[in-house]
Amino acid sequence: DKDASMKRRQLGRTDVTVTEICLGTMTWGEQNTLTEAHAQLDRAVERGVNFIDTAELYPVPPSGKTATRTEEYIGKWLGGRRDRDQIVIATKVAGRAGMPWLRGGPRLSAEHINCAVDDSLRRLQTDYIDLYQVHWPERPTNFFGKLGYDHQPDSSAIPIETTLDALAKLVDAGKVRAIGISNETPWGLHEYLRLADQ
Repeated sequence: DKDASMKRRQLGRTDVTVTEICLGTMTWGEQNTLTEAHAQLDRAVERGVNFIDTAELYPVPPSGKTATRTEEYIGKWLGGRRDRDQIVIATKVAGRAGMPWLRGGPRLSAEHINCAVDDSLRRLQTDYIDLYQVHWPERPTNFFGKLGYDHQPDSSAIPIETTLDALAKLVDAGKVRAIGISNETPWGLHEYLRLADQ
């Protein structure tokens, strides 16, 4: 039965309202089939969940054989629905990482972000993304449990200002409702907030 009491919260300072429970999708296309993914989506929505999280690099573990498959699974489900405005889709653009199958190696430049968002929109079969996040930092940082972040400036990294500017233009263009970051350090979060305020 649909749980009418599913708690919802405002997403940051945006006008996007999400359920406290978000359906993660990182196994779809590797450990889960299309049929299983659609059954999980149906079950979540029937029970009142409106928040679905994915990423261009999913499923995990990332590989050139399966990359983007999770967004494709969601798009096949989302494209046949009439309630798109009731569903909050969050996806992510990959930062610099060893994944040559994504744009020859993903970066957080305006060119890469624009290409990534258009590809995600096509795969998701929608004309806007509710929450678009930077998946990994552009600079070298702590990954997978490494503690004690020590900032190492990297002259080859795309500046956070450049990334923020490209993301803001996606909001202005109506392709994205809100922007965010994922898998970031406190230093990086502070820099994003500081630069956004400026």
